[in-house]
Amino acid sequence: MSKAENVAGSLVEVKKAVRKAGLSARGTLSPVERIEHSLGLVEFVAELEVEPGSVVAGFWPIRDEIDPRPLMDALAQAGCSLCLPIVLGDDLEFRLLQKDGPLVPASFGSMAPGPEAEVVHPNFVLVPLSAFDRRCNRIGYGKGFYDRALSELEKLTNLTAIGVAFAVQEVEEVPMEPHDRRLDGILTDRGLLRTGD
Repeated sequence: MSKAENVAGSLVEVKKAVRKAGLSARGTLSPVERIEHSLGLVEFVAELEVEPGSVVAGFWPIRDEIDPRPLMDALAQAGCSLCLPIVLGDDLEFRLLQKDGPLVPASFGSMAPGPEAEVVHPNFVLVPLSAFDRRCNRIGYGKGFYDRALSELEKLTNLTAIGVAFAVQEVEEVPMEPHDRRLDGILTDRGLLRTGD
């Protein structure tokens, strides 16, 4: 085995450990704590500085993820359009979310607008994650959907990507590879952490 293969293999193991640490910490929160922390995100909506008229991609929470839907509602009330991602093959497609519009079951137990919904290119993306560090590096679930989606969206729009998580998911360091994108900030129940803070 070459030195490069050894390094790549060890990085995979380190990433697995970091992912597990973030998810384990998230799993220690009670259902009531998860609800309270999710609702608390709304207190920091002004700190996001999202321009009215922006197209904001949220996400439908799965398992014990933080729930961004109250925050998404606050952004809609501030004049933003909302969309949700759906997995198509190895990529994410963002579909416009209409108030009272129909939702259909999507990958990983989430929900999303159906195929009749307009496909949009958000300029502000709320990103789910397993773990994050103080430098706004994130680790997802290992499939790379958001890394690819953010890379494509950056070609189309002036993109802002903000991770959304519970504060307990913070780790000392997230190992980064060339294809990994540092986020512009991380919003938790304790407030907004920006790149460079």
